[in-house]
Amino acid sequence: MARGGPKLHHTRRHELGRSFQGGGEHYDRVRPGYPADSADWLVGSIGRTAGVADAADIGAGTGKFTALLVERGLAVSAVDPSTDMLTQLRFSLPGVPATEGTAEDTGLPDRAFDVVSVAQAWHWCDPIRASTELARILRPGGVLGLVWNQLDTSVPWVHRLSRIMHAGDVHKPDFRPAVGPEFTGLESHLTRWEDPVTTEDIVELAKSRSYYLAAGELTRAKVRANLDWYLHDHLAHSRGEAIGLPYLTQTWRAFKA
Repeated sequence: MARGGPKLHHTRRHELGRSFQGGGEHYDRVRPGYPADSADWLVGSIGRTAGVADAADIGAGTGKFTALLVERGLAVSAVDPSTDMLTQLRFSLPGVPATEGTAEDTGLPDRAFDVVSVAQAWHWCDPIRASTELARILRPGGVLGLVWNQLDTSVPWVHRLSRIMHAGDVHKPDFRPAVGPEFTGLESHLTRWEDPVTTEDIVELAKSRSYYLAAGELTRAKVRANLDWYLHDHLAHSRGEAIGLPYLTQTWRAFKA
């Protein structure tokens, strides 16, 4: 499933999205963070000249992108539909207000934020309804940031790995996220980086993917066996060996019209 391909049917999208409702500790431990460059580019577009800027991180999960916003001095509020994910976020970032909600219904006040980020979650949202809601909570001229980590499939061994993992976060070259008419000036920024992992980490990463979480045990066993063969027999990596796993981070921003 390429993110740039045909739209997921609403029912299937909801089913896959619900697979992330639990497992906050595992997700936080095995999923990569985001490069500082991504947050710097997004935060650098905020037009405020005085005071502390306010940010809302929607679909915040365990707080991986939230933490980058906090590190840059923003006053951040986090929203996610998963109680389990927010439990992990509150543990990691105890000073961040965290509430249950969605991009379509955040529960946050009108015109309260200078920037709203949605990292690794916009593909689970209804982009038109979410755009209307996020425009409501943004101040005039506020910034909407949409962020995706994806495996760098221009690297041949990573391309094959992504197919074995059924990694769904690989965009087509002409990908542009859909946003509502409330936003204008959509532009993008690309960061190439590597995450230091072991082969065991890659297997755990596969276990955190929506495909694996929604699958039955026979399918899960097949994924694990294929990964074991590919990483240890075909690529001849040793268990525990450090590997640089190439990623691309796509950061998009648009401004409230």
